[in-house]
Amino acid sequence: MRAALFTSCSFAWTYQPKAIPSHNLLVQSSSLEHRGCSTRSEASSRESGLVIGEAEKVSGILKRRSVVLSGASLVSSAVLGFPGEGLAVIKQGPLAGRIPGLSEPDEQGWRTYRRPDEKSGGHGVGWSPIIPYVFSVPQDWEEVPVSIADLGGTEIDLRFGSVKEGRLSVIVAPVLRFADNLDGDATIEKIGRPETVINAFGPEVIGENVEGKVMSINVVQDSGRTYYQYELEPPHALITATAAGNRLYLFNVTGSGLQWKRHYKDLKKIADSFRVV
Repeated sequence: MRAALFTSCSFAWTYQPKAIPSHNLLVQSSSLEHRGCSTRSEASSRESGLVIGEAEKVSGILKRRSVVLSGASLVSSAVLGFPGEGLAVIKQGPLAGRIPGLSEPDEQGWRTYRRPDEKSGGHGVGWSPIIPYVFSVPQDWEEVPVSIADLGGTEIDLRFGSVKEGRLSVIVAPVLRFADNLDGDATIEKIGRPETVINAFGPEVIGENVEGKVMSINVVQDSGRTYYQYELEPPHALITATAAGNRLYLFNVTGSGLQWKRHYKDLKKIADSFRVV
């Protein structure tokens, strides 16, 4: 009987889960949520701290980069001439395309160049200022920088050129290089005869011996000054020589074979226009 009762009770017993009051569930849920929020808040704070830290690092890098770039900009502006804010405090030279001494085009489109009195140049202490010279060129001719590597070296006073037509140069040399008996009033006649002058100075102008290359020689008088005019071929060149003060002037107009063929008339006009004033 006892056994049967025990068996009956054993099978009659079932697990009943303990009921938890609703307010306890709310408290526990709230606690969990609070702990979750705290955890999320801490994680968010850590993330925020990392973000802020990274932002500060990036900001610092950008600030340093800005400083470096600003410094580089100032240096490049001051030294290299790159455009930038630094240029505002740097004085600029003459505007590009403005050639001192060059006139406006005339009705035929030709411009006259006169060597400015204030232009630098000379050959050491004790030399008098260079007496100005003039010549005319078509309006598309432009001044070209002078290099000491050019034929004539440091005695080249001026160069002009045109991509289409040709180029010219002016050599101004002290006469004492050639004769020590000339005072401050040299003339081309005192330096030598036309043949003597071209044989002596032609190689300095064209870079090679002129023997057999001189096609013609003309002697021109203008305002009391004598000019020797030569035409050489090859290379194609028109050379004018004269002297004034204590200097010898050599004016050379040249061009390629094609330029010579197409623009000889203009090149000859340029050569004939050269005068020392």
